[in-house]
Amino acid sequence: MSERGALRARLDLLAREVAKFGAVGAVGLLVNIAVFNLLRHTTDLQVVRASVLATFVAILCNYVGFRYWTYRDRDKTGRTRELTLFLLFSAAGAVIENGVLYLATYGFDWNSPVQSNVFKILGIGIATLFRFWSYRTWVFKALPAEVRPVEVRPVEAPPAKTPSAETRSAEAPPAEEAARSAERFLEQRRPAETVEPDPVRH
Repeated sequence: MSERGALRARLDLLAREVAKFGAVGAVGLLVNIAVFNLLRHTTDLQVVRASVLATFVAILCNYVGFRYWTYRDRDKTGRTRELTLFLLFSAAGAVIENGVLYLATYGFDWNSPVQSNVFKILGIGIATLFRFWSYRTWVFKALPAEVRPVEVRPVEAPPAKTPSAETRSAEAPPAEEAARSAERFLEQRRPAETVEPDPVRH
């Protein structure tokens, strides 16, 4: 495969990964927003606390989607390590997500339902970039590529060149010349005939 073809294949794989990650993230976003607004309207929890609880409910939903769909072909050997790292990076993402909401709520006093949802979604968007990088790099690690043995082919000797008809005709003497040479050879080997003189008639 050429270098351009390999690059195109990697970009296609990355595009499919981003699409699957985005689909799972969209479901997590709906769960997150739904739980957040449900807690706000049915409990007396403060805005940031309700957001933190909603975030962790969405994280659990996301793990199922990532593990069994987006990254189902990744390494499955260290599940304890994987889950630990997932929770660790998810917690860091939750700090980013809810930090934006905290800053808007207590730093700028933007506390209306619409403002809370806007900054909640903004925080989710920023945290999603961090989660995508951390999940694919550290949590759901790619399996090592298989090392394929290099096939060593025996070196074939070049085919022997057969002399062409012109070469053969140039190297071999013509038939007539060969016949003349044979005749000369036979004449040299033939004993000389003695010719008796005719009797002298008186």
